[in-house]
Amino acid sequence: MKDSFYFNQIYDQTAQGKTSDAELMIDTSLYPLASGSVFVRKPENIFNSLPHLLRENKDYYSAVFHGNDRTFWNRDIMYESLGYDKFYSKKDYTVTEANSINYGIKDIPFFNQSIPYLVDLPEPYYAKLITLTNHFPFLLDEEDIFIGEADTEEDVVNRYITTVRYLDQSVGLFFEKLKEESMYENTVFVLVGDHYGISEKYEKGLSELLDEEINIANHMKQQQVPLIIHIPGQAGETITTQGGIIDIRPTLLHLLGISTDNRYSFGHNLFTRDHNHPVIFRDGSFLSEEYIYKNKICYRKEDGEVVNTKICEVYSDVARQELSLSDHIIFGDLLRFTAD
Repeated sequence: MKDSFYFNQIYDQTAQGKTSDAELMIDTSLYPLASGSVFVRKPENIFNSLPHLLRENKDYYSAVFHGNDRTFWNRDIMYESLGYDKFYSKKDYTVTEANSINYGIKDIPFFNQSIPYLVDLPEPYYAKLITLTNHFPFLLDEEDIFIGEADTEEDVVNRYITTVRYLDQSVGLFFEKLKEESMYENTVFVLVGDHYGISEKYEKGLSELLDEEINIANHMKQQQVPLIIHIPGQAGETITTQGGIIDIRPTLLHLLGISTDNRYSFGHNLFTRDHNHPVIFRDGSFLSEEYIYKNKICYRKEDGEVVNTKICEVYSDVARQELSLSDHIIFGDLLRFTAD
């Protein structure tokens, strides 16, 4: 993180689709649906996706790596629509009872088994690797516990600490193997959390862990996800700009020198993002620099105090407009009119 661009105010903007919503935003910079998942409801749409743009501008090959069943979240169909050339799923990995837990293959063997596939990919390539272990209900085998559990009244929160540490270990080992294969120094890495770790149901335990009060300001802060972009030769920097997962695509395109003009997306380059533009969530709530709007109540961000709702109206109009436009694009499959 110290040698990378670290964005420390990035928010989870997913809805019912969770991981699939995050993938949608990263690849298309469109908002998720209010109900269900685009991956399931509109998988055969035409998308102006990141794999398409990278192929068009830089002749990139695109691949996804995920140790789950290829039909989960309808990925086998959706990835074709998004323009991925190859999907390495559970059938491409050696998954045993010993090397899997919870949702599937553990992160360390997942990364280890992914290396040979990465070595064989045509260059340049865009590879997306989706891990599984650091996921509710945060289960681990004894040999994979590298740090003790937390000490709160919520067992879920206590276990969460151990799976986060396990994921850290797996990423570190992955980087070591990439260096051994001489694949580290010429690669841009984007590490991002797809959605919140601890749900509102267990918020009391999380507040206990962080020694924070339970209030709207802290609740929204707990919706933040990590975003780290590592570029060989670039000095590290902490970027305090407020943004969301939907902003990752235009930020990455900027770093790769690809124009984001006329891309029909709702994200913003995080290096130049307008501080006055709110971070918008699927339910119509949002965060501005000074205010939080949730459940039709306007709060002062600094202390969570309720203020006059009219203060938030200008941002509410922006949120409604963007969500409506995104829905029109998705439900009407409107990007088909932009295809060659």
